Amino acid sequence: MDFKTDIEIARAAKKLPIMQIGAGLGIPEADLLPYGHDKAKVGQAFIRSVQDRPDGKLILVTAINPTPAGEGKTTTTVGLGDGLNRIGKKAIVCIREASLGPNFGMKGGAAGGGMAQVVPMEDMNLHFTGDFHAITSAHNLLAAMIDNHIYWGNELQIDDRRVVWRRVMDMNDRALRDIVTSLGGIANGFPRQTGFDITVASEVMAILCLARDLDDLHERLGDIVVAYRRDKSPVFCRDIKADGAMTVLLRDAMQPNLVQTLENTPAFVHGGPFANIAHGCNSVIATTTALKLGDYVVTEAGFGADLGAEKFFDIKCRKAGLEPAAAVIVATVRALKLNGGVAKDDLATENVAAVQQGCPNLGRHIANVQGFGVPVVVAINHFQSDTEAEIAAVKAYVAGQGAEAILCTHWANGSEGITDLAQRVVELAESGTSRFAPLYPDDMPLFDKIETIARRIYHADAVVADKAIRDQLSAWEAEGYGHLPVCIAKTQYSFTTDPTQRGAPTGHSIPVREVRLSAGAGFVVVICGEIMTMPGLPRSPSAEVIRLNEAGDVEGLF
Repeated sequence: MDFKTDIEIARAAKKLPIMQIGAGLGIPEADLLPYGHDKAKVGQAFIRSVQDRPDGKLILVTAINPTPAGEGKTTTTVGLGDGLNRIGKKAIVCIREASLGPNFGMKGGAAGGGMAQVVPMEDMNLHFTGDFHAITSAHNLLAAMIDNHIYWGNELQIDDRRVVWRRVMDMNDRALRDIVTSLGGIANGFPRQTGFDITVASEVMAILCLARDLDDLHERLGDIVVAYRRDKSPVFCRDIKADGAMTVLLRDAMQPNLVQTLENTPAFVHGGPFANIAHGCNSVIATTTALKLGDYVVTEAGFGADLGAEKFFDIKCRKAGLEPAAAVIVATVRALKLNGGVAKDDLATENVAAVQQGCPNLGRHIANVQGFGVPVVVAINHFQSDTEAEIAAVKAYVAGQGAEAILCTHWANGSEGITDLAQRVVELAESGTSRFAPLYPDDMPLFDKIETIARRIYHADAVVADKAIRDQLSAWEAEGYGHLPVCIAKTQYSFTTDPTQRGAPTGHSIPVREVRLSAGAGFVVVICGEIMTMPGLPRSPSAEVIRLNEAGDVEGLF
């Protein structure tokens, strides 16, 4: 390969005009709102016009727990889309948009890598089409209107100690996690304790990603519980009369973004919740539209299968009526060696025993996904340091789990390096063996849903929650929210709530720190362990080396 970095590869891409990409999907120019020459939004009228078409096959790409060694889930998602097109299938990729927080914090974007990328890469990882800014503005408009209502007489009798709507921003800033607002005198309102979350954790983000259309978006925004009165009765967004203006701000953001891969495969990039603190999937409207336009839709869910895949199945598929045909679990030899106890600096040295020691993490994810009734294939995302013996060890282990592991070289070779996986995915999808079912029924009590996930997905012995949390869950059930699924927020690095516990640990418990009702999105967020909904920056953030060079190009992004 002549290029050294992802960004250099992306800049050399031979992109087609976005109108030509749309035409390949049967989208008329009049139904595309262009953002430059290489990205566009798909109009709502066109989306409505294709709803009666039959669906293509939905393929989920997930992974083992993330490690510093790297797994390449998005890279594999993009590569598989290209690979399916290479073998003659009409495939569309559906992934999430990137958050600015991690891009300026720790290196890592949302566009894939090597020869399996979505372009334009720089736009994808920066402001893109402004969706996150619209979500941030809509969210904070509601926050401002709540405080304004209290300031001007508080007709709704909101108890300002029970305002639950926090503010958001799309940046990592630990100083904003816990703050006091409205200091400085009477003109600034009534002081109260509150805080900020990162935009991807916003309920508005979750609503946009789960809404079917603008009318559904409007209704869900109105359903948001923003505060409580002294009698603990809820106050909704529609009571504040913010839902209409929020919908206006989100009108364009609700339209899926169409871009392309390096090999000109169409890609819908829309929505961006994190799977460790939110449901971690791209938008329902993007996925369902793609299913009407392609034979195969390849989508991803954030982080490892214990978080992203579980929420994809139990929240997104449940809410949208989706039925995945197959799932791909991405693993690397390097990451398995890290799970097996090898130090990061020693990962390039052959160590078959460590690979075997680390494979149980992969095995648990295989069993968990199979538990949803979805057939599984493992993608071994190849690194140059991998040896034949290490690859053979992974393949042998996976075969013992009732699945197949296929070596993929898409990072270096693009679609040519992933055709074996593409062929196997087609075989699984066309076999009709998927018997998808969520993990728990709607009518199961909320705490039992939490325990079911903890025991069956995390293999925990118990869930630890104090009486106040259990009472809150019971109160929500009494108010009619007991049918909602639960969205677990915890560290992505482990099946436990301790990020240092790699592998497949057992004998642990899941401590619940807080629960939040997302009535508009339609789930209950369960915050476990020390996970934060507003991340902080590392000691040496990536922002320190990001700049424009003399040619005006971005340097240091990736």
